[in-house]
Amino acid sequence: MNAVEKSLASSSERASRAQHAQSLEDLGDERPHGPALDSWLLSRLRAAIGDPPVEFAIKDRALVGPADEPAVARVTFDSRRTLMRTLSDPQLRFGDAYADGSVAIDGDLVLLLETIYRSGAAARRGDSFLRRARGALRRPRSNTLTGSRDNIHHHYDIGNAFYSLWLGSTMAYTCAYYPTPQAGLDEAQVAKMDHVARKLRLRSGETVVEAGCGWGTLALHMARHYGVRVRAFNISREQVAYARERAAREGLTGQVEYVLDDYRNISGRYDAFVSIGMLEHVGVDNYTALGEVANRALGGQGRGLIHSIGRNFPAQLQPWIEKRIFPGAYPPALSQMMEIFEPWNLSVLDVENLRLHYAQTLRDWLALYETASERVRAMFDERFVRMWRLYLAGSVAAFTTGTLQLFQVLFAPGESNDVPLTRAHLYPR
Repeated sequence: MNAVEKSLASSSERASRAQHAQSLEDLGDERPHGPALDSWLLSRLRAAIGDPPVEFAIKDRALVGPADEPAVARVTFDSRRTLMRTLSDPQLRFGDAYADGSVAIDGDLVLLLETIYRSGAAARRGDSFLRRARGALRRPRSNTLTGSRDNIHHHYDIGNAFYSLWLGSTMAYTCAYYPTPQAGLDEAQVAKMDHVARKLRLRSGETVVEAGCGWGTLALHMARHYGVRVRAFNISREQVAYARERAAREGLTGQVEYVLDDYRNISGRYDAFVSIGMLEHVGVDNYTALGEVANRALGGQGRGLIHSIGRNFPAQLQPWIEKRIFPGAYPPALSQMMEIFEPWNLSVLDVENLRLHYAQTLRDWLALYETASERVRAMFDERFVRMWRLYLAGSVAAFTTGTLQLFQVLFAPGESNDVPLTRAHLYPR
């Protein structure tokens, strides 16, 4: 929906953004302007996102949609005012309107979002200046030592009980690896951990440092199945408490240490450095510092792996998700990730894109989430249920349409010759 603002602003380029938004609010009152205005507004919205095969309606007042093909879904605004508020800042206010129940969706939510993402991408071609200007105004929240703690607390410290409803038994909140199309979520998460451990060529007796460990599942898996000792860093109190309790319960406290601290404070030398799903929360300005930490931890030898959501080109995270769900988050392009490696002469050995694996992971999470929606509603409220449903569904659509990627980057110090000659170790018989 990015281009909607462009078409609306063209009538008064001299007006400020605030004045323009106020004029939209004034139009959005319920004084009669006739059904023609409602239909025109809906048509402009649909045209601005590439005329997707979707019906758009204002409840009991107007409806527009495709003339020559069936609609995949219908989006209904409860009033003209809601529509006008959405038009004033669609990337942010559509999500809020859906969460508040002011927008209703008839049809499959994932299919609707996939359709809009695909048609919207075509419609946005040519408005790169507008997108750049908008991106400059919408900077992610900072990831300083204090800012990172606040951002992580917002998302991860809302209750382990909530996440346990839909993450599966592993409590792994990152992309799984599906060895077969029939694999279930838990099987795929274990396969992901083995995939990572094989890439790192872990050997019994080695030491591993993990930057950002979630609920601690990977550290436990590496210790139990590969015989390594792990120090895992995390700044989420809820997650660290859960991980420590689990390690004690499984008798692995002698092999795994969970440290409640920022990755920037990692010290010591290790045989392997691994970070799964943390880079999205680091911020581009801190990539060189992260590389320095990895380089120092490896000390000229060893192997490292970073697993992160990414993009094919630099762009901000969708504003509603950054504001309401993942404050401070930013999925980088591969070109930006090189800021981690280049300043420290870290050699990139392998890059794998698991985009479709993440789409399937999210489908499995969404299915479990919907099954548990009544329990989520009892924990929080209806707005929270709808907000997280939109986040999960929108994330599925982002990966299936190629908006987001999932990169695993294997690296080693440039002077190290302890690197494999083939990839045979990745896929053992």
